[in-house]
Amino acid sequence: MRRFALFWAVAASLIAFVALPAPPAQAAEVLVSQGKPATASSTEGAFDARNAVDGDPGTRWSSGFADPQWIQIDLGAGTTISRVVLNWEAAYGKAFRIEVSSNAQDWTAVHETATGTGGTQSLAVTGTGRYVRMYGTQRGTQYGYSLWEFQVYGTDGSGGPGDAGTLLSYGRTGAASSSQSDQNCWECTPARAFDRDPASRWATSSTTGWTDPGWISVDLGATAQIDKVVLQWDPAYAKSFQIQVSPNGQDWTPVYSTTSGTGFKQTLAVSGTGRYVRMYGTERATPYGYSLWEFQVYGTGGAPNPAPPLPSDPANPPRLVWSDDFDGAAGNTPDASKWRADPGTGPNNELEYYTDHRNAALDGAGHLVMEARKEVTAGSSCPPDPLSGSTTCQYTSARMNTGATFQFTYGRVEARIKVPKGNGLWPAFWMMGADFLTGRPWPYNGEVDIMEVLGKDVKTAYSTVHAPAYNGGGGIGSPYKLPSGADFSDDFHTWAADWNSKGITFSLDGRTVLALDKAQVEQTRGPWIFDHPHYMILNLAVGGDWPGPTDSSTPFPARMLVDYVRVFQ
Repeated sequence: MRRFALFWAVAASLIAFVALPAPPAQAAEVLVSQGKPATASSTEGAFDARNAVDGDPGTRWSSGFADPQWIQIDLGAGTTISRVVLNWEAAYGKAFRIEVSSNAQDWTAVHETATGTGGTQSLAVTGTGRYVRMYGTQRGTQYGYSLWEFQVYGTDGSGGPGDAGTLLSYGRTGAASSSQSDQNCWECTPARAFDRDPASRWATSSTTGWTDPGWISVDLGATAQIDKVVLQWDPAYAKSFQIQVSPNGQDWTPVYSTTSGTGFKQTLAVSGTGRYVRMYGTERATPYGYSLWEFQVYGTGGAPNPAPPLPSDPANPPRLVWSDDFDGAAGNTPDASKWRADPGTGPNNELEYYTDHRNAALDGAGHLVMEARKEVTAGSSCPPDPLSGSTTCQYTSARMNTGATFQFTYGRVEARIKVPKGNGLWPAFWMMGADFLTGRPWPYNGEVDIMEVLGKDVKTAYSTVHAPAYNGGGGIGSPYKLPSGADFSDDFHTWAADWNSKGITFSLDGRTVLALDKAQVEQTRGPWIFDHPHYMILNLAVGGDWPGPTDSSTPFPARMLVDYVRVFQ
């Protein structure tokens, strides 16, 4: 729950040091189909239409074994189509059409063939529509039609990529009245508000910018029709501000104005035309300056950079993509193709030294045993032990993760665990944003604690998330108990997190214990930063700020047992 609280000062100074990759160069066309709704004339078993638009070349759509068959994508708005890519499975279409429609009823063919080759076909097409479909009239085999991927690329009518409601501000050049760059917000430049990275931000200077007015603007690269602006505020928000547009960056026209700004996330419907858009703040809501995690401008025209595609939601029904049942001979160490030891001392004033799998082994009965022992690690340094007073680490334990072997975005993450009981013990099953491994400091990478139990109170468990705007003791989470009021240490229990683009739902033994809605969090607490790869961690800590110290009653060795860990997508 407060696993990385001691890194806060370092994190604050490094916020912009490790960011997302630089925006890609402007391209002639954009992939507009990925993650969009898809339907089909028929489906064979679990091979749903959505599998063809999920960006995963290992999943597919398959139809019934008859002619004709079709699969269609709803792009959400009228779009000019420039190319269609079909990545066929062995069951391909010999004769088929690519068709577009504005209403999913009246179709116009933009490509037709009777000599389809299968494999991967990249088809240059010209057409406009909200819906695009592959309409197969003759199968190439006795089976149906099957596509690993059905990709549609498009450009809008003005020659820039996108369609109505396109994100126009991503990666574009920004300017501001001032910028902060100090130990509290390093290089918090305008570019941070236009990078679609919810964990980086722009802020006015702490020495010259905590005054009114304050502003940030973006150059869209060409004239655009603006229809929506999204502001994700830091706590330093504007009570009174305008959204303004300009043809030249000098003469500004308001398209939105308020004197009762709410902070957090504001989605503003506007109507205006200009190459430049700015937020012009006239009254701060706090003694500090103005600060935005994100400033997004949507509309048509401009010269937008194609933003990286958003991750696809898990399949329905989900499928098992990773698991460890910890089968093997007693004494074997965890499978190195799945888990790596994470040796060293722990944060948060913990008292243990994590060994290189010396405290983690299979028991021969299908369980992983993570064992905390009272033993000294020569040459190590820990906070003073409450019993001996020594600053040499007096305990050893186990911590391991999948950072080097398995990272993933979205899915159902599940583990069946039996926790130990005793003052100072702190078992946990959790996830960390994978950019932590490449240098981005906590909490800007995002932490998802699926299960934490304190050995001093084994009738209570916790699930929590941590982000820049809510972390440590301010993380968003909930304590919960077993229906019977029993000790969690008495038996195995199954903790799970169902994670998708809408939020995370935590459950215990199939019972929901905490549901976090992304939109609600953005409206009430701050940016949601969990839509990117994470990895899993298992550990058994000893001592620390939250669980408190061990004492003479703490049993050693203490064992955390893990029956299995599984991921479904």
